Amino acid sequence: MNALQEFRKFSGQILILTGLHIGAGKESMEIGSTDNPIIRHPITFQPYIPGSSLKGKMRSLLEIKYNAGKLHQGKPCGCGQPECKVCTIFGSSESRNPTMTRVIFRDAFMNPESMREQEEANERGEGYYSEIKNEISMNRQTMTAQRGGLRSLERVIPGSRFDFEIMLRVFENDPVDEYVQFIEEGLKLIENDYLGGSGSRGYGKVKFQYEISTVKV
Repeated sequence: MNALQEFRKFSGQILILTGLHIGAGKESMEIGSTDNPIIRHPITFQPYIPGSSLKGKMRSLLEIKYNAGKLHQGKPCGCGQPECKVCTIFGSSESRNPTMTRVIFRDAFMNPESMREQEEANERGEGYYSEIKNEISMNRQTMTAQRGGLRSLERVIPGSRFDFEIMLRVFENDPVDEYVQFIEEGLKLIENDYLGGSGSRGYGKVKFQYEISTVKV
């Protein structure tokens, strides 16, 4: 294994352009609660974006673009081949040729200024961190709402900002510029697609604002 030389750090903000839903899952329903709550910090109750959501979305989009022929039964690419950028950057657990991940995705927490703006808005009765969006299923024959088809989803409010950080491990002899460009391409793919759930219905449009710096080891 080549020696670890440095990290390249992608740090900045994720701007939420349309309502974002990353679900928390729910085992039971309370009266007056939403069907599909967003994930929140268990202590502060503030929404956040799990690093796993960013990583999974970026990897899947890059695989669809570059490795579509290698995907089987919806599973991630696990070829582990040196020429496969996806496996080289994100790692592969394929038993015959395993590779370690080069990229680390941190959980993205709400920017303090964005949080303050929303807390001030809450004092004026104008919302607080999230909104509830009601949706219905349509009967294709009568063009009316399906019976029992009403559901409610919680979404992070458009305009919210989250601080994010991605760390790229750089080893001796790595083509670092090539790997940096690959991650930047992944961020752009997410911008053109969506983050979280229900993207085909307008949810999850985001924009990444960031800078790249070098961290020595």
